[in-house]
Amino acid sequence: MRYLIVGCGNVGMELAARWTADGHAVTGTTTTPDRVAQLRDVCTDVAVLRGDDRDALAAAAAGADAVVVTVSPRFSRAVDPAQRAGEYALALTATARTAAAVHNRVVFASSTSVYGRSHGATAPLDEAAPTTASQDASPVSFLAAEHAALAAARGAVVRLPDVYGHPRDIDYVRRVELAHRHLGGKVPFCPDALLYRIDYRDAAQALRHVVEHGLTGLYNAVPDGETPPTNAAVFRAITAANGWAELAYGCAVEAPAVPVSSARLRATGFAFRHSTTMTA
Repeated sequence: MRYLIVGCGNVGMELAARWTADGHAVTGTTTTPDRVAQLRDVCTDVAVLRGDDRDALAAAAAGADAVVVTVSPRFSRAVDPAQRAGEYALALTATARTAAAVHNRVVFASSTSVYGRSHGATAPLDEAAPTTASQDASPVSFLAAEHAALAAARGAVVRLPDVYGHPRDIDYVRRVELAHRHLGGKVPFCPDALLYRIDYRDAAQALRHVVEHGLTGLYNAVPDGETPPTNAAVFRAITAANGWAELAYGCAVEAPAVPVSSARLRATGFAFRHSTTMTA
């Protein structure tokens, strides 16, 4: 089989490595020429392109059995209020729309931010739960990208929580330290949001499962074996352990404050393999 992975971050590279190890042909994309050598370690071919470049993406997708979109906004622009909306729209919405325009089998890695806080919603949240009306760039762009992917004849969307576990990841202690150092001790999250997270290997496997099983439509890929603690509980424990001031919460980026269900994905035979247990 031949696959195109648009946006090879930690999840995309893990997915590429699994497919190439099984003998599939994988083209990975990056917007950064300096990353070509890194991608060649796990991909059979590499294309340097922007997700909104239709001609370049169409050429990369030629002959592919599926296009998997795992793009992420650039962090430096995602936290800058003046650049945030444009960066999310370009990275997510424009890429998904272009992918759906050049191929009929698109699988898009989305985010549980589309549910917002979901106060008053019937728990656990499944794929039929209402999405947020928040105008923050994250859910707005993720929802627009989902719509584009699902408009493809064989489109699918996999909604992921916080992805963690890769050796290059910044752990939560370091994240809190950086929040104090660079954000004045204020984070854009909500204190009562449940800190759901998924190991990057499970995230890659969920995307692979959807592709290889020919699944279409919406799927939550949220480890739901247990309900995690809230952001406030986790971050309060970290600040207390390190003698730091407690964080302040801006609540611009919302996430569910009620349990989420991945029963639909699990019913297709998918299983989460890596622990997400956290203590507050």
